[in-house]
Amino acid sequence: MLSLDEIKKPIRNEMELFEKKFHDAMRSKAPLLDKIMHYIVKRKGKQMRPMFVFFSAGMCGGITESTYTGASLIELLHTATLVHDDVVDDSNLRRGFFSINALWKNKIAVLVGDYLLSRGLLMSVEKKEFDLLEIVSNAVREMSEGELLQIEKARKLDIDEQVYYEIIRQKTASLIASCCAVGAASAKTDKQLVSLMHKFGENVGIAFQIKDDLFDYEKSLKTGKPSGIDIKESKMTLPLIYSLCKASSSDKRKIINIIKNNNTDDKKVSEVLSFVNASGGIDYAKKRMGDFQHTSFEILSSFPENIFRKSLFDLVRFTTEREN
Repeated sequence: MLSLDEIKKPIRNEMELFEKKFHDAMRSKAPLLDKIMHYIVKRKGKQMRPMFVFFSAGMCGGITESTYTGASLIELLHTATLVHDDVVDDSNLRRGFFSINALWKNKIAVLVGDYLLSRGLLMSVEKKEFDLLEIVSNAVREMSEGELLQIEKARKLDIDEQVYYEIIRQKTASLIASCCAVGAASAKTDKQLVSLMHKFGENVGIAFQIKDDLFDYEKSLKTGKPSGIDIKESKMTLPLIYSLCKASSSDKRKIINIIKNNNTDDKKVSEVLSFVNASGGIDYAKKRMGDFQHTSFEILSSFPENIFRKSLFDLVRFTTEREN
């Protein structure tokens, strides 16, 4: 499988220019805010989201100035949601570095998130990119609704498979879908293709999240030690949901009791991990992940062959077959 750096090659120059434009968009006249923006920019992630934007634009007609605006808009609004998420989750780390709220406290972190949201909104209005703003704003709305749905359902631990798909569609897939739709819209293609690219991104995003949920179980099985992070946080993910669905009433009660009352006990968490593995939950989740990946490949195959389409195939493989 190709590395992200290898996949990025066809748009390396565009990504470098994008980074410069994005850094400019993050600047502030307020010294403290500018310092925090610099901290955020220096700790950027894998940049898969802007890659989806640029490859989608290239495949759907060509990268334009609007593509750079769209990619910056995605990153601004997404970074805002991450800053706010860390406050909500009381998380002190983000990608191995201290979170904004850990360094500057919650009040400043909330205001930083608000600032990033406003920068994204203003950029769209200034450049009159209302179609792009609508796509990304819908994604932010869905992400918020998905988070609230998960919180509501987690209290009762009554998440079934369809509810799980709805939660990850909103929380994770909506953002990747918006990346692909923004890319297509920035190439000035018709609305039907923009909608098709949104569907493509949604399937990729669901496959991506299932893969992410599998890591917790696969890592534990490899090391023989329970990481069980999702279990310790009482998160119902697909391997567990499937296993509980197939379990007897007594086993189901036992496992749910552990998740509710003993989820910090490593020995008890190991029991849940073993139960899920023996019940076929991991294999089932892998199969469903493959189904969503396959659907995304089918959509890509409907487009004419070019370097951008190939790059999207490679990027989907990376997101769904990565090892970490």
